[in-house]
Amino acid sequence: MNSQDLSIVHLVLHASLVVQLVMALLAGISIASWTAIFRKLFSIKRVKALNEEFEREFWSGTSLNDLFAAAAQNARQSGPMERIFASGMREFQKLRERRISDAGTLMDGARRAMRASFQREMDVIESNLSFLASVGSVSPYVGLFGTVWGIMGAFSGLAALQQVTLATVAPGIAEALVSTAIGLFSAIPAVVAYNRFARDIDRVAIHQETFIEEFSNILQRNLGAQAAQASASGR
Repeated sequence: MNSQDLSIVHLVLHASLVVQLVMALLAGISIASWTAIFRKLFSIKRVKALNEEFEREFWSGTSLNDLFAAAAQNARQSGPMERIFASGMREFQKLRERRISDAGTLMDGARRAMRASFQREMDVIESNLSFLASVGSVSPYVGLFGTVWGIMGAFSGLAALQQVTLATVAPGIAEALVSTAIGLFSAIPAVVAYNRFARDIDRVAIHQETFIEEFSNILQRNLGAQAAQASASGR
């Protein structure tokens, strides 16, 4: 056996049918995994940029009504934080239109609307994470199955030989081990990406939850100021 006979391409082409099917499955999973990784990478980057842009606008002194009008006009291009703000503001205004003056009722309604919007946004942001987790946990075992099957086939073929040498054993073992290598190649990037994305998404979630609390405090202060003005004018 020369070195060319033990090249990766040669080993893949001369592997058994079952091992080749396992390799093809793992290659397809790897392509799908890398596609999901790049999509999620750009998606999280876009979410962070849109949230930071809206937060700068929110704290720049622009009135809440103007921010709400802008969010309603740019609903499709807005980020998660802006949509959360719009949900809370929309519910708050609807309750005010119904002439509900109780501050607790107004705040509870706005908070519930923002929490529901927050959960919807997080469901979208966390999409494909379970796929990466599955790839990271299952791919090595799929590759190991191909390796075991290949080794079984290699030793079955050697049973008919009277003299077994390293040259006769090496090709079959090498063909089987390629399956494990492909499984690890699929699993390792998925695991690394999953851990990275999970950490980034946790930061996004904390950032958005902090905004919900800060916006709720602003609404509560506004209600307190309006109640004080109404009480002063009624005297």
